[in-house]
Amino acid sequence: MEAMRRYKDRILGLFSNDIGIDLGTANTLVYVKGRGIVINEPSIVAMNTKTGQVVAVGAQAKEMLGRTPPHIQAVQPVVDGVISDFEVTSEMLAYLIGKAQAGHTKLLGPRVVIGVPSGITSVEVRAVRDAARAAGAREVHIIEEPMAAAIGIELPVHEPRGNMIVDIGGGTTDIGVIALGGLVNASNVRIAGDKFNADIVGHVRNEFKMLIGDKSAEETKIAIASIAPGRMPLEALVRGRDLVTGLPREMHVTDQDIRNAIGHSLEELIESIKGVLETTQPEIISDVMQRGIYLAGGGALIRGLPEFLTNALGVAVIVAPDPLTAVVRGTSVVLNDLDAYREALLKSDDELVPTE
Repeated sequence: MEAMRRYKDRILGLFSNDIGIDLGTANTLVYVKGRGIVINEPSIVAMNTKTGQVVAVGAQAKEMLGRTPPHIQAVQPVVDGVISDFEVTSEMLAYLIGKAQAGHTKLLGPRVVIGVPSGITSVEVRAVRDAARAAGAREVHIIEEPMAAAIGIELPVHEPRGNMIVDIGGGTTDIGVIALGGLVNASNVRIAGDKFNADIVGHVRNEFKMLIGDKSAEETKIAIASIAPGRMPLEALVRGRDLVTGLPREMHVTDQDIRNAIGHSLEELIESIKGVLETTQPEIISDVMQRGIYLAGGGALIRGLPEFLTNALGVAVIVAPDPLTAVVRGTSVVLNDLDAYREALLKSDDELVPTE
């Protein structure tokens, strides 16, 4: 039976594309077998509310944020790692899958592996799967993001040794402890990039009486966020509306301002990681102490974060190679050998679309 399944997969692979998707709150990355990562675009869709038509997807839609007329809405269909708008998500996936296959279309719909946050409910799993099927996928496999990230950075997930990974994304942070090909312990918390952006918006509003947008907050975070003071202070220019006069205003904020803004959220994140460590078996904790905790996701790129977490947790914290693409690289590995990782899949649908 195993040989027959491998033979069937190999034959079907000649007539369809294999696609891996990291369906993130902030960005969606798409991998196509044999071509690598072909798409890295914001998870944003611009809709015309009068006609119900999609105006733009991805980078084009992000440019419209905060700049649209009343009849056009730029929305994030994935909120906190969970699909909040099924139809818009289907449109986004259809656009991304179509773009990924442009010039390389085959007879059958693609086989797709999608990374989702840990702790996702069966209803949410079905929503992700149905959205992918509606976008044209013939076969859908779903894997939790901590597992996908661990596979993507080549941790020995099948060995009887504990591995720990913290994936700080846009909407959520996934904390996972992995051994013997499965998640031994995991937690999903709503403290991630979007929360840091909201903290910066709130801090600028409260301290400087100026209102800035989420996009400006994100750009400032990327430019100057640093957990520890450096030799030279970092500065960034932000523009917004003065809450006292109501007029446009610009000012410089420093890395110290960003530390003050996100400090409380970082403390909550540390408590969440400690909570996972406290409920993990001692033998696995011993492995984690020897191997360290790996950081993935965009949040791993915040300056000084690994050192800060190392001091707070008492365990070495290591930034994974190319942390932004860890999950989608994991989906690519799973696609190349589905049988080896079948037990790691959260949910799969092997039913083929019938052909005439």
